[in-house]
Amino acid sequence: METVLNVLLIRFGIIAGAVVVLGLAVFAAVVALRRRGKGEWVRAGAKTVARAMGERGGGRVAREAVRWLDDDRGRDAR
Repeated sequence: METVLNVLLIRFGIIAGAVVVLGLAVFAAVVALRRRGKGEWVRAGAKTVARAMGERGGGRVAREAVRWLDDDRGRDAR
């Protein structure tokens, strides 16, 4: 029984670590693209992905992401 729990714990640790590394990589890519002036390109790509998820039943999070990405209030003030 202890061996099974150890294997499950190790598997969880590996999966959690992979998710964290993937998140950091995506964040670094977005920051690098925004620094090079490609922020609008990233925004358009994120909007496309969020729309596709919303159409496939992505739920409330996808709908809110699309709504937030479509809302351009205050972007000219920056």
